[in-house]
Amino acid sequence: MSIEVDMMKKVPVSEQDPKVRATNFDEVCLGYTEEEAMAEATRCLQCKNPKCVEGCPVSINIPGFIEKIKEGDHKAAYEIIGEASSLPAVCGRVCPQETQCEGVCIRGIKGEAVSIGKLERFAADWAGKQGIKPVKKADSKGQKVAVVGAGPSGLTCAGDLAKMGYEVTIFEALHKAGGVLVYGIPEFRLPKDEVVAKEIENVRSLGVEIKTDYIIGRSETIDELIDREGFSAVYIASGAGLPMFMHIPGEQALGVYSANEYLTRANLMKAYREDYDTPINTGKKTVIVGGGNVAMDAARTALRLGSDVTVVYRRSEKELPARAEEVHHAKEEGIKFALLTNPVEILEDEEGFVKGIKVIKMELGEPDESGRRRPVEVKGSEFEIECDTVIMSLGTTPNPLISSTTKGLDTNKRKCIITDEDTGATSREGVYAGGDCATGAATVILAMGAGRKAAKSIDLYLSGK
Repeated sequence: MSIEVDMMKKVPVSEQDPKVRATNFDEVCLGYTEEEAMAEATRCLQCKNPKCVEGCPVSINIPGFIEKIKEGDHKAAYEIIGEASSLPAVCGRVCPQETQCEGVCIRGIKGEAVSIGKLERFAADWAGKQGIKPVKKADSKGQKVAVVGAGPSGLTCAGDLAKMGYEVTIFEALHKAGGVLVYGIPEFRLPKDEVVAKEIENVRSLGVEIKTDYIIGRSETIDELIDREGFSAVYIASGAGLPMFMHIPGEQALGVYSANEYLTRANLMKAYREDYDTPINTGKKTVIVGGGNVAMDAARTALRLGSDVTVVYRRSEKELPARAEEVHHAKEEGIKFALLTNPVEILEDEEGFVKGIKVIKMELGEPDESGRRRPVEVKGSEFEIECDTVIMSLGTTPNPLISSTTKGLDTNKRKCIITDEDTGATSREGVYAGGDCATGAATVILAMGAGRKAAKSIDLYLSGK
């Protein structure tokens, strides 16, 4: 059966029913079938000056791989994507395409943009089912490069350097590689075994060695990697794992968590599964403080663990930093939103447990340094929301361990490693950095973009160019 294509509208993608998916951790989006993907690919205009490529932080040849899907040559499509991305199955699922490649798609001017992300996911999933691996093309250069952190930025840099012929070792602090892909993003958005593990295995297949349970700054310092272990260059991609709090009364009450801890327990430590003993406290009523993607992940996880969930955010829906798709899915699943609302106190019972949260209504004033209108308290508008769990999702900052144990490594007031914007080079020669440890918390694809940029710079540095 052929699919009738409306050139102005995306071919719809199948999803789990909201009432069903709210009770399980299976992937929400089911992805395109081959027929649907080929139909959607016909909508691409094959622009001579493709804005979508400019909008992609890793510069994938988007018209090129879409044309191959249209022709039914899915292997070639995957190979084209693989020239720029080491994690296509991940990016096809979690990238904010609506503000990047799809946001500047010419087709989207008069209709809906081409569903670039879903097509990337299709090509990567197809290749995974066929057992197709990325190809290492260059001969060994005989030089060693160390990568600190096995998250999206580190994996990308390592994959690119391995393809260039370098001997790459990744040092990962946790017991499993993947970084935020395994500890932060829930199973229902990004399956760990079917997607993340396979993408990591693809990076390993290029010759990259990954050492887990290895804390740079404790197990070994960057200085020792260079001076004692013989690494010619180092790329720091250690992320931003320290959670931020509001420092309001009651924040130390029993039942208050950071989104980092909550999601790490649920995702990396499998607390949502009955065959794991990982404890996770999800009460009858949960309040999530924050409005980003991590807040949506925490909210939707708590919902699936049986809680009634309310998201408290101090700006309006227009300013929500989370992806529109994630907000839409959260609402479909029954999560409530208390917008233009900000916590002022967490209420405790006599035993020190959370019994509610006191909030105040906000209104939007003049724009702040981020360009968004600054929220201002409305005096006398306080009210209480009953809850027994509060999850703070206010952003994260880098752990200062690496910067404090590395000679000559400059950081800014937020403890982010200072890098050259064009190369990723730090103040220490031969040491590069990128991703959240340099920018603060951002998106997976921006971290990957930093990894690609650093790989090119490291190659130029080690080649004497």
